[in-house]
Amino acid sequence: MRATSIRARLASAPEVGAGNVLTTLVALGGDLDRPAFTFDTPVEDVSAWTALTVRVLDERVRARAAALHALGIGKRDPVAVTATAAADNILTFLALARLGAIPALINAKLAPEITALYVSRLGAVGVLADEARREALAPHGVHLLAPIEDLGQADPAAAPEPYRFHQGDPVAITHSSGTTGVPKAVLHSHSSLFAANKHRLRMPKAQGTDRILSALPAPHAATLIALNLVLASESRLLALSTQTGPSVVDAIEQWRPSGVLGFAATWSEMAKTDLRGRDLDSVALWWNTGDCAHEAHIRRLISLGYREVSTREGRVRKPGSAFIDGLGSSEMGHSHFYITHTTETDRYGRCIGKPHAFAEPVVLDPDGTELAPGEVGELGTKSPTLSLGYWNDSVTTYRTRVRGYFLTGDLVYRDEEGYFYHVDRLVDSVDLGDGKRLHTALSEERVLNACPDVADCTVVAVRTDSGVVTDVLLQLDAAGDPDANRDEAIRAALGPDVAATLREVVVVDEDRIPLGPTGKVRKVALREQYLKTLAAR
Repeated sequence: MRATSIRARLASAPEVGAGNVLTTLVALGGDLDRPAFTFDTPVEDVSAWTALTVRVLDERVRARAAALHALGIGKRDPVAVTATAAADNILTFLALARLGAIPALINAKLAPEITALYVSRLGAVGVLADEARREALAPHGVHLLAPIEDLGQADPAAAPEPYRFHQGDPVAITHSSGTTGVPKAVLHSHSSLFAANKHRLRMPKAQGTDRILSALPAPHAATLIALNLVLASESRLLALSTQTGPSVVDAIEQWRPSGVLGFAATWSEMAKTDLRGRDLDSVALWWNTGDCAHEAHIRRLISLGYREVSTREGRVRKPGSAFIDGLGSSEMGHSHFYITHTTETDRYGRCIGKPHAFAEPVVLDPDGTELAPGEVGELGTKSPTLSLGYWNDSVTTYRTRVRGYFLTGDLVYRDEEGYFYHVDRLVDSVDLGDGKRLHTALSEERVLNACPDVADCTVVAVRTDSGVVTDVLLQLDAAGDPDANRDEAIRAALGPDVAATLREVVVVDEDRIPLGPTGKVRKVALREQYLKTLAAR
C-alpha cells in the first residue's frame, strides 16, 4: 500500500488512535521493512544509532507485550514506567498499549521521593524501571515489577492479540512539569492523543518532517504524539535520551535530520552552546511545543540550515530554516496555536500565532467572561485533543474547567487580526497595584532582545512587606562578557513600572537556576529561595 494511501486510511478510520497506530500499520500490510525509529541506546541485538524497521519495531514491541502479559498485566491496569533511555519509554508504552493497559510515563529526572508519592497517588499496579531508577526507588517502598531491560527477552510470538480500542478508552497518563511540587497526572484517551495527528494527516506532508530528531523528554505526551505522527506519515524518528544543548547539536551533525522537535528549554540550551563551526545545514524546520519560544532564540536558529522555497524558476534551496512556534501543555494534548517564523517574517512579541482548526481558544476574566481584543486574561480552550482530566483527582479536574473550557493557567491576549500573544503564567505574574502587572515571561523576552550576548534570562519577582522586589538572572552565550554592565539597557527594556522594582542584575551559572524534570525553570522554588534570603537580612 502506498504511503499516501496509508496516510488517508489512518486519517479517516474511526478506530485508529494513539493506542493502535503500529498494529494498524502491520495489519494494513504497508512497507514493513522501511526504517522507522532510531534510538541512541541499543535495543537487544540492534545497536545504538541503527534504525529499527517497522517489522523489527513490531517484533520488539510484541516481545515486551508477551513479557508484560506473563506478569498478569492486562486492560485498564495503570502501570508506572520510569527509565532514562528513550527506547525503554517508547517501546514500553507501545507494548502496554497493545495490552490495553494504561502506561503512566514518569520522567526519570523526577526525584525518587516525589516519584514514590506520585506513584502512590496513581494507584499503579506496579513500576517498571531501569536499573538506576530501581536502585533509587527501592528505599521508598514502591512495588517494582520486572526490570525494564529484561522485557525484550520474551518470545514475540507469545504476545496476545492487540487490544481493541474504543475512542474514549484511556491510553496513557503523562504528568505536568512539576515546577510547583508533585506533578499532576494527566489522563489521555485513545482519540484525544491522536486528534491533532488526524488533522495533520489530511494535509500535505510538511517540509522538514521526513526525518525528525526528537529532543523532547521521552515520557512526555508530545513524544507520544510525535512517534504516532511519524509512524502514520511513514517518516523517520530519532529519539534522544538526553536533551542538553551539546547533545542535540552532536546528534544533528551525526544523524542529519531535516526537522528538530523540542521544547523552549531545548532552544535555550542551544543558545548557550557555541555553534561556531558546527554543521547544522540539514535542518529545514525547528518545531517547538510546550511553552512558546523566545524571539532571540528563534532568530539564532532560523539563521541556520536550509529550506526549499518556490520561485519562478521552480523549487530552490535557500539559506535559513523555518521555526514553528505555538503554545501547548500535557493537558492540551497538542499545541493549540501555530506561527511560522523565517528570516522574512517579523511578528514576534511573544506571539503564539493563530489557533489550529481543531482548537477553540478564548481569553477569559476571573469570572469566566470572554475579554475583548487587547485585554489580558487567562487562556481557556476547547479541543478534541484535550486530556480527560487528572487521574484520581476530580477536584483539580473540575477546578480547571469553566463553561466547557479548559483553563490553562496562561495569561494571554489576542489582537484584532486573531493572533494570540502569551505574556506569562498566571502563578508567575505579580500585581504591582494601580492596574499594573509585572509579567516575568514578557520581561525575560524584553531583556533577551535588549542584550544580544545573553543566552537566557530568568526574572524573579517576590512580594515583601515593603513591596515587590525583582532580580534579573542572566546566563551568557559563549562570547558574553560577565563583567559588562547591562543595567541601563535592562532597565530600559523592562519599562518604568517593572524597573522601579529592580534590585539587581546578576550573571549566574546554570546550577543557580532550579529546573523541573522537563527543563522548565522552577520559579516557585526560586521565589521561595529569595524570600528566605530577604527575610534573613
